[in-house]
Amino acid sequence: MVKYILVSGGVLSGIGKGVIASSTGLLLKTTGLKVTAIKIDPYMNIDAGTMSPTEHGEVYVLNDGGEVDLDLGNYERYLNVTLARDNNITTGKVYREVIERERKGDYLGKTVQIVPHITNEIQDWIERMSKIPVDETGEEPDVCIIELGGTVGDIESAPFIEAMRQFQFRVGPGNFALIHVSLIPDIHGEQKTKPTQATIRDLRGLGLLPDIIACRLASPQVVQEETKAKISMFCHVGKDQVIGVHDMSSVYHVPLLLESQGIVHVLQHKLGLLDLNIPPAMVEKGADLHKRWKGITTGHERLYDTVSIVLVGKYTSLKDSYMSVTKALEHSAMRVGRRLILEWVESSDLEPEMQQHDPRKYHDAHKALVSANGILVPGGFGERGTEGMVIAVKWAREQKVPFLGICLGFQVAVIEWARNVLGLKDANSTEFVEDTSNPVVVYMPEISRTHLGGTMRLGLRPTIFDEDSTEWSKLRKLYGGADTIWERHRHRYEVGPPYVDRLTESGLHFIGKDTKGERMQALELKDHPYFVALQAHPEFCTRPINPSPPFLGLIAAASSSEDFEQQLVSQLKTFKPPHPEAAMVLPKVEPNGVVNGLVKETPITVEAK
Repeated sequence: MVKYILVSGGVLSGIGKGVIASSTGLLLKTTGLKVTAIKIDPYMNIDAGTMSPTEHGEVYVLNDGGEVDLDLGNYERYLNVTLARDNNITTGKVYREVIERERKGDYLGKTVQIVPHITNEIQDWIERMSKIPVDETGEEPDVCIIELGGTVGDIESAPFIEAMRQFQFRVGPGNFALIHVSLIPDIHGEQKTKPTQATIRDLRGLGLLPDIIACRLASPQVVQEETKAKISMFCHVGKDQVIGVHDMSSVYHVPLLLESQGIVHVLQHKLGLLDLNIPPAMVEKGADLHKRWKGITTGHERLYDTVSIVLVGKYTSLKDSYMSVTKALEHSAMRVGRRLILEWVESSDLEPEMQQHDPRKYHDAHKALVSANGILVPGGFGERGTEGMVIAVKWAREQKVPFLGICLGFQVAVIEWARNVLGLKDANSTEFVEDTSNPVVVYMPEISRTHLGGTMRLGLRPTIFDEDSTEWSKLRKLYGGADTIWERHRHRYEVGPPYVDRLTESGLHFIGKDTKGERMQALELKDHPYFVALQAHPEFCTRPINPSPPFLGLIAAASSSEDFEQQLVSQLKTFKPPHPEAAMVLPKVEPNGVVNGLVKETPITVEAK
């Protein structure tokens, strides 16, 4: 029987439920348990694919192409698991499923209502997804962490609260635990408990009783024992069930903070986890995970050497827009033994127009660019700010500054090369200038032009390295010298095939292509310390103990040539992909153009000018 841990929030949203849920799951994994996770988002969207990154944060992409909430990225990184699109439940998905069943007559003429039909669908969904294997064991998980987005009392989350009230009786009280995360405001040095008392009162009125109250204090000051005692008294929980979570220098310390306050013991007692039969090999593996996690977190605090990376992006007003990118940089910096200094530059601030509009922003942006040890241009959509990205790429290429381009950054690197090396001054992407005379980046023909949601080239896909890259490619060595690598994609545009030969002959090496050799997916320069770009999003597959290879290369090259060579040697010996073996199977191309039963993609007919 799977054990369920619901993590809910009160007072306000965005106080760290995702990190606390992920940290709790990690701690349970260190005891040898198999853990999965589900995120509930009460919004009406089917998925996060069409949401603005500056409003909602990063759109995280899964192996199966699911576009989901960024918290699923936390789960995959902390728990080292591979989740699916249905591990993210939204109001839109649930209502769509129920309405489709009603149209098919599955409810036998009954009046379809929020209770029981919507609430039953939510419970069925959770129970179904909780039993799907998500790690290398291929076995059913022991524990399922469920994070309920938003705050208790929201109108939109009411059906989910009611569903979870019913669910605790469906699975039994010994198989269900509730962690409620609440804010503890600090007013002039005094920690206030009234907001937490109010949210617990609301929660109990809805039929849910917390087993653990996580008190979130938005300051480096720890939650005082007097505060915990007061919450214990007025919220009907034992003092050992009140956990303080204050701001820390790194979110990677949160699991150890929770552990030090006995959260594992409370959950073991509530859910009977000590009665489970855990194989000795899993116990040993969990102990090793705990040792390695403690090693990277405590060691990170003692780092003095720094590495400076400038991120030139379109959505820097909300740092969560690049959540996985920043995590990939952090993981890589920890591996190299450097403290990361990340400079944020809005790409439009680098453009000449900004010099007239706001000279201070313009000069600050260029100062950050020229002083960085490494330059990163991440993904994005639309024309705004792309000329600033071209300027950043040109500086990195000409000044031999380590550079990594991701998705849009890959396409911008192609545009910059075409303009400044090939001499095609008007080279551009049809995304930015539809009628450009030199479309070096074009719209993929099989992608819908009328529907935006779920219509991109999405999910885990292979990239096959060219044979002649074996000896010289730094990127290939970072991937352990593999012939084929697997990364997640999310894009509508690609390099225009008519220009590939001219770009390659001029020195821009497309070292990685798709299985049919038609789509360019990775590029690298030979005569550069580190100039790499990928069409994929490797940041989605980074892990704290297994950093994403392209990001590790950027950090190492930006640190020193010695660090870079050391990481190349290490990766050749130790790199292991974070994906399940079953997911890394090359498609079979048949003579009639069918790929694993799917019709071959439409060839591109754009002509070079």
